[in-house]
Amino acid sequence: MGHGIFWWLVVGVIAGWLTGKIMKGEGYGFVVDIIVGIVGAFVGGFVMTHLGFAGAGGMIYTIFVAVVGAILLTWLVRLVTGGRERDL
Repeated sequence: MGHGIFWWLVVGVIAGWLTGKIMKGEGYGFVVDIIVGIVGAFVGGFVMTHLGFAGAGGMIYTIFVAVVGAILLTWLVRLVTGGRERDL
C-alpha cells in the first residue's frame, strides 16, 4: 500500500508541474499543484473511461491521463473563479 501512495504522489507532482507549464499563470503552489495533479488523475481517468479508452496503462499513459484531467480541472476552476487562481 505504501508504494501505491508514493506513485500517486509522483504522478501528482509530474502532472501538477506539467499542467502549470501548459496552462501558464501563477500556479497554486507546490502542494496544491500535487493535489491538482492527483485529482486530475481521477478526472482524466473518468473522462478517458467514458470516451472508451482503456482504464489502465503504463506510467506514461497514467501521467498523460492525469495531465489531461488536471488541465480540465484547472480550466474549470479558472472558468468558475474568473481566472483568479489565488482564491483557492
